[in-house]
Amino acid sequence: MTVTLSPTSVVSLPDDPFTLENISNPYPLHEKLREAGPVVWLEKHGCYAVTRYEWVYEILTDFESYCSSGGLGPKDIRKEAEWRPPSILESDPPTHTVMRRGLAGVISPSTMRRLREQFAPFAEELAEEVAQRGTVDGIVDIAERYPLKVFPDAVGLRPDGRENLLPYGSMVFNAFGADNDIRSAAFAEGERVAAWVMDSCERENLTDTGLGADIWTVADEGRIEPQQATLLVRALLSAGVDTTIFGIGNTLYNLAKYPEQWEKLKAKPQLAKFAVDEALRVESPFQMFHRTTTVDTELGGVPIPADSKILLFMGAANRDPRQWGEDADVFDLDRNASGHVAFGMGLHQCVGQPIARTEIELMLQALAKRVDRIELTGEVTPWIHNVLRGFARLPLQLTPRS
Repeated sequence: MTVTLSPTSVVSLPDDPFTLENISNPYPLHEKLREAGPVVWLEKHGCYAVTRYEWVYEILTDFESYCSSGGLGPKDIRKEAEWRPPSILESDPPTHTVMRRGLAGVISPSTMRRLREQFAPFAEELAEEVAQRGTVDGIVDIAERYPLKVFPDAVGLRPDGRENLLPYGSMVFNAFGADNDIRSAAFAEGERVAAWVMDSCERENLTDTGLGADIWTVADEGRIEPQQATLLVRALLSAGVDTTIFGIGNTLYNLAKYPEQWEKLKAKPQLAKFAVDEALRVESPFQMFHRTTTVDTELGGVPIPADSKILLFMGAANRDPRQWGEDADVFDLDRNASGHVAFGMGLHQCVGQPIARTEIELMLQALAKRVDRIELTGEVTPWIHNVLRGFARLPLQLTPRS
């Protein structure tokens, strides 16, 4: 859809958040967009952009005016079909309500207690291994290895084919950004990868115990439809790997960058949950996605017509000095990071976030018991991704505790 804007209605900018430069280091652009106004118009992509915490929060919590069922990418999937059926991430009530209740019943407090016990041994084993090795890649050796082992086991996936999980997640999330070369590369083997994932979500291909089987039990009880069970297992697989890997890697990066914060965590491992939130805030794995307006609305005095796409920059909102203070770009365990929007907010806040939090927290606590210092030993390599923020390589030196 083409929207005609008067020069006085909104600031219009030519900047493209999906260039290699802005993906590798998004924060200068975030600052420019935040200071340009509460809402700006991105000329290249023909959409509005919102970067300030106040207005990102408002959009995330007002699902009636800013819907998810229009798709989290640039297309309005109510009018144009996308490459896969919409998941819980791209649904609104009443469909969303039914699916979320079904998933919330599976990821319960009792489930999380069981998963914590299930996840802890490998965190201890892996932390011991990397501490003794010393020179490691924080991504390949820790951030990827840990969730790619414990999470598929928890879902109940068969062992063969798990290498498809990362390519599948890359497809899902890259589709939330621009239709560019990055997205095209992510879809290079799309048909094969998507077929494996969808096949893996079927009841007969899951173990009898695990989150996948639990979701199918909800379907057996009539609380969700069988096709919704498949979609919910698929949603777990797409949302439960990539963002957790980036969450672990981004946290390790900040603890190495700010050694005084590692000293605090090492002295008090119970601070791990605060380290998780502060890292999610300052280096948000999920940087941006779209919402679609359902009515004519207004943000910060800027009128926005119905059926408009708005690109929400959660990564920018989580560093907004208006919300977090002038040192918003600094990782600080003494900061109260509650209220960050790295997992969304409101009705669509990530229902699986307790799993990701548990994984990151257990890994940090296991490392804190064994590692005296975490040091960067070279340049980090950013992961080139349309909407996720993380690193492809993170060279670290771990000094074991004596």
